[in-house]
Amino acid sequence: MRSLWNNRTARPYLLLVIMIAVFSALGGDTVLTVATLRSVLQHFATLGPVALGLGLTILARNFDLSVAGVVGLAGCVAVLAGGTYPVVGVLAAVAIGAIFGIVQGTIIVRMNLSSIGVTLGGLLTATGLAYVATGNQEIRLANANIPPIMDDPLIGPMSLRFLVTLAMFAVAAIAVARTRAGRDLLAAGSDPKAALVAGVPVNRVIIIAFMLAGICTALGGALLSFSLAAASPLPLSNTLVPAAAAAIIGGVSLRGGRGNPLGIAGGVLVLSALQSCLTALRVEPFVQDIVTGGVLFLVGIMDGAELRRRLNDVYRRAGRGAFRRGAPSA
Repeated sequence: MRSLWNNRTARPYLLLVIMIAVFSALGGDTVLTVATLRSVLQHFATLGPVALGLGLTILARNFDLSVAGVVGLAGCVAVLAGGTYPVVGVLAAVAIGAIFGIVQGTIIVRMNLSSIGVTLGGLLTATGLAYVATGNQEIRLANANIPPIMDDPLIGPMSLRFLVTLAMFAVAAIAVARTRAGRDLLAAGSDPKAALVAGVPVNRVIIIAFMLAGICTALGGALLSFSLAAASPLPLSNTLVPAAAAAIIGGVSLRGGRGNPLGIAGGVLVLSALQSCLTALRVEPFVQDIVTGGVLFLVGIMDGAELRRRLNDVYRRAGRGAFRRGAPSA
């Protein structure tokens, strides 16, 4: 159990198993239903792309606040451009996301600026552009046939939107674990100076990380707007905190260089299951926030190196004490 907890990728899945056991004891047939499972998968499809994009920038020792604005702007662009041809809307949204990421990443590395300040400006800019594009009003999708394609079960309880999100995580996980680009990303996030000495193009890696964050976020926003058959210029600010929480629960270190997209996917599943199961139990939203905060707080505390060292010392002492008590007397 201790080795699983110390494994950053496996940790969220261990939490997920514990949560399922707890909710099974609390709610039983009320919670563990096909409807709840479908709710978990749909929530995963909404939060997953944003958490993945944000997680990639954290791996590069940066933080992209603009994801909350880009996801809304991309949704507006997708609805405006994809009324007749949805693929055109998706491509336009992804292009906007990529441009945002490239511009922000370039400003950060060329001017040696903090990613927090730059991406905060990106968040405000994306929100402003969404207001301009929509005329400060909600816009509706002309093609009413699109939402069922996005959300209707395609394989078992899994919708097209969920499968696309799952594919994004799979591709990202393979890239980080198996390719030179993925190793460069982790090296640049772990120690930028040492990575630069070793020949890693750190600036280019950071720009690409922001570009991929924009693409992931924009794709998620486009598919979400197609699912809702509408888009609003209001920024989806309620996605930023859960996305960051999912990345942290998924084992991504805020210091960069440590983590894996598979862990982020697990973190998203933990938050999605938590919200869906608490909703099935008819728990008030503010209580859901408290429980989610408690889970995040627990993970943050247990991830502390000093606390882990002390717990390991206690574990070893307890083991030695048990050995002494069990040793035969001379």
